[in-house]
Amino acid sequence: MGKAKRRSLTLGVNRQISNLTREDAINKIVSNIEQKTEAIELITLFGVAAEELLEAGASYEDVMSFGRILK
Repeated sequence: MGKAKRRSLTLGVNRQISNLTREDAINKIVSNIEQKTEAIELITLFGVAAEELLEAGASYEDVMSFGRILK
């Protein structure tokens, strides 16, 4: 993870995540989608593709609801 992403995560309001890998981010996004909470910030931060979320277990309808945000 680059310095800028690490800084962005540590400067966050919640400060719950200090070091996050891409795989952890994808799993966190999928769990946020299932719980109907905010996931857009992590999607844009990591540039996650729709394929990655589908492979991680997100439903097709939920992934397509993000539209052009996903690559």
